[in-house]
Amino acid sequence: MGKVDGKHYVDASKVSVAPIAKSIAKDMIIKKHYTHAWTACRYALGIYHTMDEKDIFGNDQELVGVAVYGFPVGAKASTSVCEGLTKDNILELTRLYVDDGYGSNIESCALGKTFQWLKDNDKNIKVLLSYANNGQGHVGGIYKATNWIYQGLNTDIALMPNWGISLSDDPHDWIHSRTVYNNWGSGNLEHLRKEIGKDGYKEFWRREEPPKHRYIQILATNKKEKKDLMKRLKHEIRPYPKDLNDYNTEVVHHTTYAPEESNEINFW
Repeated sequence: MGKVDGKHYVDASKVSVAPIAKSIAKDMIIKKHYTHAWTACRYALGIYHTMDEKDIFGNDQELVGVAVYGFPVGAKASTSVCEGLTKDNILELTRLYVDDGYGSNIESCALGKTFQWLKDNDKNIKVLLSYANNGQGHVGGIYKATNWIYQGLNTDIALMPNWGISLSDDPHDWIHSRTVYNNWGSGNLEHLRKEIGKDGYKEFWRREEPPKHRYIQILATNKKEKKDLMKRLKHEIRPYPKDLNDYNTEVVHHTTYAPEESNEINFW
């Protein structure tokens, strides 16, 4: 590990990525990632660091992190990137975690190696998509360091809003929109009033989730292909953000339908 301007930097030659079992990736994300939540996963790429000495089993590779790529959850996200591409051509970086202590640049180094792995192993993937959570104080420094294209907040490009809910009032314990969808099948308000009521809850609280910074990465095999994909982008390229955006999301209280009442209601 080298040191420049008081910061420690990892030796890139000691960093590698390789597929790992989704069960191992899930365990690491739930235990160590700030969301503590698993997500959609097409590829789970383990991030390895080469140790100076081998362990008692003769192994010099230690698993220090994971990058999780999955197909974008919403159809609008898939079709909002580039003309002519489908959901089969786009992956979303849904989770990235690396242990501390391996150099300030290990995340960007590992992320770059995942780009090459995807180019080598899945020729269908042309664009990567990812979001920086403004609500968690993130503007996307890692994306700037690895040359992603910034496209603004997701609210700027007219994607559907995401709604989180809380089943408790004081304090609110917010359930992410993806978990809401996984648990109850939809974020539609009337649908939630029915389904949450079936679970025995008489009320819940709902808010629009804070907007996120959206980034894309072009995985072209040559300059001509990259130039062509850039021409077909549906949204303009914007300067990298410098500051957090303020947001003030109203929290709205809702009552649920009693199970016997919801049986008489057709929402669709």
